[in-house]
Amino acid sequence: MSQDSDEVFRPGEIVPESGIYGCDCGQRHEYSTDVKGHPFPPLHGACTGSGWRLKTPAHPNS
Repeated sequence: MSQDSDEVFRPGEIVPESGIYGCDCGQRHEYSTDVKGHPFPPLHGACTGSGWRLKTPAHPNS
């Protein structure tokens, strides 16, 4: 289930919710799987974005 978020998180900020995040440049070429409580990674390569947006939240196994 995809759930694109409007909120942008900057590299180095703490991940608020585990999931798959995509760069906000709009080219859909850089994704990162991030864990709640860890810092967001830097953007790499030719990405011109300024941060990360949640694409798909992780669902805990219960």
